[in-house]
Amino acid sequence: MNTESSRLSAVQIGIIILTLATALIHFSLLFPDVLFILNGLGYLSLLAAYFLPIELARKNHNLVRWLFIIFTAVTILGWVAIGDKSWPGGALGYVTKLIEVALIVMLVVDGRRSNS
Repeated sequence: MNTESSRLSAVQIGIIILTLATALIHFSLLFPDVLFILNGLGYLSLLAAYFLPIELARKNHNLVRWLFIIFTAVTILGWVAIGDKSWPGGALGYVTKLIEVALIVMLVVDGRRSNS
């Protein structure tokens, strides 16, 4: 394996950090609420599919990226529909949504870089 190709870019490191942050936040919310636990597991699963050398995921990397973006967008829309938007009680929801919007942006940027 070429050393250059195995190095992570700043954008990819950002994707990892933001995904871990939102997953940990979802695990901590209203534990043991199954919906939040599943959401956190979904983020970790997509992160693994995006970066680990899993043959099926590597062959379909663009699909994995789009699933990651869609999953994140659905999470944001779910919060808009039923999330706690009170202030300051729901402040963590706003922070989490900012993290998730940044995650979508980084996934799009990473996709453009890998397709160029």
